[in-house]
Amino acid sequence: MLNLERLRTLDALARHGSVSGAADGLHVTTSAVSQQMAKLEREVGQPLLAKNGRGVRLTDAGRLLADHAARIISQVEQAQADVEAQRGCAVGELRIGAFPTAMRGLLPQALTALRTGHPDLRVRVREQEPEESMAAVVRGDLDMALAIDWHNKRMPVPAELTRTHLLDDSVDIAVPAGHRLADRAAISLAEFADDEWISWNEGQFCHEWLVFTLRGTGIEPRIAHIAEEHHTQLAFVEAGLGVCVAPKLGRGPVPPGVRLLPVCDAVRRHVYAVWRADADRRPSIRAAVYALRTTSAELQHA
Repeated sequence: MLNLERLRTLDALARHGSVSGAADGLHVTTSAVSQQMAKLEREVGQPLLAKNGRGVRLTDAGRLLADHAARIISQVEQAQADVEAQRGCAVGELRIGAFPTAMRGLLPQALTALRTGHPDLRVRVREQEPEESMAAVVRGDLDMALAIDWHNKRMPVPAELTRTHLLDDSVDIAVPAGHRLADRAAISLAEFADDEWISWNEGQFCHEWLVFTLRGTGIEPRIAHIAEEHHTQLAFVEAGLGVCVAPKLGRGPVPPGVRLLPVCDAVRRHVYAVWRADADRRPSIRAAVYALRTTSAELQHA
């Protein structure tokens, strides 16, 4: 009999491409991955890994078994979903990945409601950028992800995933109190042609959106500073070091030296939840979606 946990380890190796990547995805040590693979090789009676420079690669037998492992794990997850659906109770563990502002502005209230309504459901949350968390849901490392895209730039969702819209998050432009536009009731992005911007890390979807959007208004972006957290970006704005995008969700108190300016042509983000289509019947997924939708509706009407 093939051991399911060892098949999960092989599947993680195939998906991540390295022992360290598999260990990170499974939340175990690299030593544990190596031990599981050694035991699996003994079970099947042939090598599944071969040295490849300083790393490893799957042998032909390893790739063959990894393909079967992916299908077996998918079937097990579907069986788990069916059993949970039959029982009708949200129990066990639910793993959620979320981008930073959703972690602050949406999840605390939603998870409190979820815990109250379903005390036997254990929820684990991980802060991740949307691209990373959606990939983790596809791999099976997470059960659900909170993701975003923008009104003028959509983020592709893998075909294996189901998604539901939660809320639209309005966005302002944060400027220093002494900025030439600080007293305006509303502005257009084209008016920031001469300004420097504080943005997210290059390669992140929000950074790419900002560059894409500014270029769409005829502005070649002048990205002066990179900061991951919105509160850090606002601190730089208060110091007069540039301007930044300031989403409403999870914003919190704004420094006294910062002014928030609405954009004439409304700029907004779409926030949604995604999960694997084969887990659609799981009561834990349905309970989480209900809690997230309820909390989102309350935030929209606050």
